[in-house]
Amino acid sequence: MDDHQQVRRRDSSASRAALLDAAAELFAERGYDRTTVRDIAGRAGVNQALLFRYFGSKEALYAAVVARAGRDKLAEVPPNELFAQLLRGILDRQAGQDHSSQIMLRSSAEDVSVKAIGQELGQDYIRALSVLTDAPEADLRAHLVLAWIVGIDLMRADGGLSPLASANPEQVVACVLPAVRTLLERIKDISPE
Repeated sequence: MDDHQQVRRRDSSASRAALLDAAAELFAERGYDRTTVRDIAGRAGVNQALLFRYFGSKEALYAAVVARAGRDKLAEVPPNELFAQLLRGILDRQAGQDHSSQIMLRSSAEDVSVKAIGQELGQDYIRALSVLTDAPEADLRAHLVLAWIVGIDLMRADGGLSPLASANPEQVVACVLPAVRTLLERIKDISPE
């Protein structure tokens, strides 16, 4: 590989990272719908064409931002605290909160790259959670736990069904964690942040 190819690859990597950072900031500030491709490229200091080259679409970039946040969470949070953090992440709908867990677990996008990122990240979470049991069907148990999170999120979404939709997040956590420990016996509760 010559020096020219190495420089181009470094620039490509830096541009991709700049787009991810800019998109994360703008999605957090304005939300998905009010963030434009032009705004993201401008904040990243790159041409809009690079966004499409690296990600294919705004939707796929959004999924990549969420996937990165999900992988960061996997790297930072011990497996025995992961479920409680994910659950609290979907229960807390206060303004300014990080909702990457919701987006990551509940993507209905038709974009193939978005689905692929979601499936890959889902498998990463399954692997992380499945170490919390010695049962032979550890993967199935981890899938069931993630399905419960998705179900709770869907039932609470957009003024969903009460009493779940209106329940205090800590009340939900207090009910759910003991039941989840039946499937993943090494689940740990964490105090609210």
